[in-house]
Amino acid sequence: MSFTPAFATSTRGGNPATDPTVEADRLAVALGGRLILHGIDLRVAPGELLAVIGPNGAGKSTLLRALAGVIRARDGEVRIEGRPVASYVRRSLARRLAYLPQETWTEFGITVEEVVRLGRYPHVGMFKPHRDEDRRAIALAMERADIRHLARRRLTTLSGGERRRVFLARAVAQGAGTLVLDEPTSALDVGHACAVLDFLRRFADEGAAVVFSLHDLSLVLRGPGRCVLLDEGRIAAEGPPADVVTSEAATRAFGVPLAVVGDPPAVIPARR
Repeated sequence: MSFTPAFATSTRGGNPATDPTVEADRLAVALGGRLILHGIDLRVAPGELLAVIGPNGAGKSTLLRALAGVIRARDGEVRIEGRPVASYVRRSLARRLAYLPQETWTEFGITVEEVVRLGRYPHVGMFKPHRDEDRRAIALAMERADIRHLARRRLTTLSGGERRRVFLARAVAQGAGTLVLDEPTSALDVGHACAVLDFLRRFADEGAAVVFSLHDLSLVLRGPGRCVLLDEGRIAAEGPPADVVTSEAATRAFGVPLAVVGDPPAVIPARR
């Protein structure tokens, strides 16, 4: 089965090989009167897989929510495909960017396939029939998330890891050129976590810009070409993942020196 993602035929201006898809300039975000992000500058190009790491409370989820247009900047700006994210109407943005938050609703007793079908709403609307390309997108997203065997199951009957894969499939089914994913491997066993990262790498290789957060520092060594370390709402380090996790900035952020060991590599606390 072949499938051409929606972003593959994007006609936005500029050079698609070099223009960043996601941009943040001097981004500052305040929540509840408290400044969470301070002057973030970030660029994510088409075809790039970028991991965001950092200790609890560093601002990872806030950054991803701001990049996805879920929350507004206090200062600075986020742009998607060259336009301020705040200038998009929701459905138009959803055709360009798919966002997977840490927490997703699970209370409705609809089936897995019905959840994934919701990913096509930005393209066909709520009550219009799905076209062949929509059905192909839904089927491929379910196959890549390894949930086709769950298609008729009710969402409320699934485990946390299974639900996570369902919502990942819904995001992928949107066919957007940008994926912003908050902890896409949370609640997954190691096999499915590695499969998700391999899939995201392939998705980026097809031309998408993929930004995601991770807590498991060993997984950050599998796939992403670049890593950003957040600490107290600021970018403390940026570069190849192995360099970032073993940097002095990572030692300060996590409170313990880290080392990369083994083959395949893993991140462990280093001896002081």
